Amino acid sequence: MYFKYVTGLLNRLKPFRLKAELSQQELARLAGISRQAYSALESGSANPSTQVALRLAKALGTNVDSLFSLAEDLHEELQAELIGGDIPGAISAAPEYPSRVQVMRVGGRVLARTLSGVWATRQTLVDAEGLMLSGPGPGNRVLVQPYDPGEMATPSLCLMGCDPAGALLEQGLRRRGVRLVWSEEGSHQALEGLARGEAHVAGCHLKDDATGRYNLSWVSRLVPFPCTLVTFATWQQGLMVAPGNPKEIQSVADLARPEVKIVNRQLGSGSRALLDRLLEANGIPHDAVAGYQQEARGHLAVASAIASGLVDAGIGVAAAAGATGLGFVPLEEERYDLVIPNHFLDEPGVQVLLDLLRQPLLQRRVESLGGYDVSSMGLTVSDN
Repeated sequence: MYFKYVTGLLNRLKPFRLKAELSQQELARLAGISRQAYSALESGSANPSTQVALRLAKALGTNVDSLFSLAEDLHEELQAELIGGDIPGAISAAPEYPSRVQVMRVGGRVLARTLSGVWATRQTLVDAEGLMLSGPGPGNRVLVQPYDPGEMATPSLCLMGCDPAGALLEQGLRRRGVRLVWSEEGSHQALEGLARGEAHVAGCHLKDDATGRYNLSWVSRLVPFPCTLVTFATWQQGLMVAPGNPKEIQSVADLARPEVKIVNRQLGSGSRALLDRLLEANGIPHDAVAGYQQEARGHLAVASAIASGLVDAGIGVAAAAGATGLGFVPLEEERYDLVIPNHFLDEPGVQVLLDLLRQPLLQRRVESLGGYDVSSMGLTVSDN
């Protein structure tokens, strides 16, 4: 583990030392003590003097309170399992700490997701529930200090998905006493996270090429337990283009023109799957599309790249284009479903969500974004 408190004093010397790339001998010299004396401090079998604590904090570029705290305060901290979804190296890479984390309870597990990197923003900074104080130990266990320990008793709804309208759920859930913890993920990644038990709900818009139907077969393939699918909306998916469409992009075929550059969605997203399907139907190889390998996480991230002039086009929903003042070339209507494991159907947060989806107020708010048909919002999807 990365925290020690044998003497009644909790210390976090090891993670800060490793971050500073110092050996025990080097840090001991900076603190004016022997290596053996420092080793006793780091192991928690001895306490530092005020002078040594101040020297250690100075050498590590932090303050004494970040290095040491009273063990009786440990009740305000909790053990959590660090998760990283599909982010390469998210767990194996040494994170900086203290670092901001989302904290959530899912099926009796306490989970923590770090908030740094491209996945930690949704055009705004993602809110955090606390700080991770230690690096991962056995079983990816980490020490987390919630900002508000009482908040951890509040029912939460953990949602993975890519629909930018998901943010509209937050206010309605909060009014009913439920905290939304939302991670922006593509459809494949969301279903895989659900299968790992890292969320209560996953959003999905994946078409089965064999049947032409959405989501059911993919859920059966990727999630190993029974689930209920509830429709969120049918949306317009298409090509977002610069205002006025200066490159006169009218279809996927135009993406092969040498003067057109795109930004793509990540592999595993429903939008990427749609683009791949349409490119194949038009006989266009991936390497004929400039920017195909350049990826953005989320519809609004694609829209932002186009709006900034970095690229000419990208695939996404009409609502994202409208929110950023872009042009939009419709390609296909898709059904976006919320996938809920049956063993979570009675969870307080899930029950509130299902009620919220049936409320006209939420339906009007989503529909007003543009490109959404909410006539089936809240209805259970049948496999017949």
